[in-house]
Amino acid sequence: MNSTAKKVLLVEDHPMFREHLGMLIKRELGLTICGEADNIRDAMRLIQETRPDIAIVDITLHGSSGLELLKDLKAQGLDLKILVLSMHDEELYAERSLRAGAQGYISKNEASKEVVKALRSVLTGEIYVSQRMNARLLSRMTQKRSPELVGMETLADRELEVFQLLGRGKSTKEIADSLHLGESTVETYRARIKEKLHLRSAAELYLRAGEWVREHGA
Repeated sequence: MNSTAKKVLLVEDHPMFREHLGMLIKRELGLTICGEADNIRDAMRLIQETRPDIAIVDITLHGSSGLELLKDLKAQGLDLKILVLSMHDEELYAERSLRAGAQGYISKNEASKEVVKALRSVLTGEIYVSQRMNARLLSRMTQKRSPELVGMETLADRELEVFQLLGRGKSTKEIADSLHLGESTVETYRARIKEKLHLRSAAELYLRAGEWVREHGA
């Protein structure tokens, strides 16, 4: 390993995409892969062991959310730059990621050269979002936004996770197991989601969640 190269940690739950990222980064001068993880526990261990300069983090990880990892890192005050690379809805997740402590957000649909551009921008201390997202952020004060999106933005990060899992047809027990929560806690999140989105029944909740997942690929 080149001692002067910037160390990159990959935190991604899809092996094939992680492999693609690794190959992409290894071709770049001044960058090297120092570790790979698909869950928060392994990511935290590798961060302590390898001291990366930057981590590329997916929103969806095994057993939890990349947002939880960002919050853990921020709470511990670790000096680590984060680029979130995700398939999730950019308009909904980019701001959440930046608030949680990331310095950049880019969609997996972007070309490889954009991923490298984002990585290098964050390494130099810049905040990176796509041109499309940057335009959205700049125009938010003058453009009327859809009531649906505004409603979704009222959901806390964990509530959004539960909402998306409901949209994938998961039961309360399956969601509890997936997120390592008690079933009563999941039920509390369900009640909060219904209240915030002005839904009257469990059927309406499942219907809205399913529609959201189909429309946004969440």
